[in-house]
Amino acid sequence: MKVSIAGASGYAGGELLRLLLGHPDVEVQQVTAESSAGRFVHSVHPNLRGATGLKFVPMDDLEPCDLLFLGLPHGMAMERIDDVARLAPRLIDLSADFRLRDAAAYPRWYEHEHPHPEWLAKFVYGIPELHREEIRATSYATGAGCNATVTILGLKPLFERGLVERAVIEVKVGSSEGGNSPSLASHHPERSGSVRSFAPTGHRHQAEMQQELAFHGQPEIHFSATAIELVRGILLTAHCFLKERVQERDLWGIYREAYGNEPFIRLVRDRRGVYRYPEPKILAGSNFCDIGFEVDPDSNRVVIIAAIDNLMKGAAGNAVQAMNVMCGFDERAGLGFTGLHPI
Repeated sequence: MKVSIAGASGYAGGELLRLLLGHPDVEVQQVTAESSAGRFVHSVHPNLRGATGLKFVPMDDLEPCDLLFLGLPHGMAMERIDDVARLAPRLIDLSADFRLRDAAAYPRWYEHEHPHPEWLAKFVYGIPELHREEIRATSYATGAGCNATVTILGLKPLFERGLVERAVIEVKVGSSEGGNSPSLASHHPERSGSVRSFAPTGHRHQAEMQQELAFHGQPEIHFSATAIELVRGILLTAHCFLKERVQERDLWGIYREAYGNEPFIRLVRDRRGVYRYPEPKILAGSNFCDIGFEVDPDSNRVVIIAAIDNLMKGAAGNAVQAMNVMCGFDERAGLGFTGLHPI
């Protein structure tokens, strides 16, 4: 199957290309980057030196293909959706342009109207652990926000059962979440050693959390995000106040029932060792989401801990997983890397 990537010069685009070059069922036809057009891919993604002789082309030079990944900046895919849809019968968009089902939510969370609201119902929110059958039946899937992905996967089993009264959530995130465009916040003297709260309230990914966790009405979610000195990875700490107390064995049963057959969800809850809870460091380059938990013996609070690589399960890896589901490939194809230890 011939695939192309529109917008392949960013961090997520580079990861997507790396995965697709090693995928047994696809051939990468073209990759685009406006500012790098005409240059070899390895000039932007040096880890791919020798892996491909592809050069970036401008988006206007894209040729028809079997599936097109959209790794464009937020807002661009929604503007050009009619044009890009003519290039391929299947689309997977990594941006936020088609994640929200309600067009009225875009002015609230993204500060602009959606120019093509008629397309929102065509796209399936592309986390396979939530919408596998819908992805299998569609030709259009979205990616999900990386913070939303780790939060939704971490909390879905509890919200699905209607156990949560409210949840207070914080994620600690690595610098690659901000993309590859330099800014004062990413400047080494400013970033190094920092633990910086950059979204105590109002983070855009909260809209996805509220949408996807609304199993029993609008969920009460309070979300904050903190930047730490890490390149890849997200660690979720979610304080879930339940409607009734549960025992640890109950949680094991709930999470095993929800995720026991999922190829990229691992339950991590050991009694000893440094890695007895999820740790994003050892997930770098992998498509796993590790989930753990702790029961507060003195209250109805449960602490859910989850970790992902934001560029993988939070972006490129999840997109390839969605492609595998959509096209009938082995869901694990191209995603076998387990991460490294030590790193």
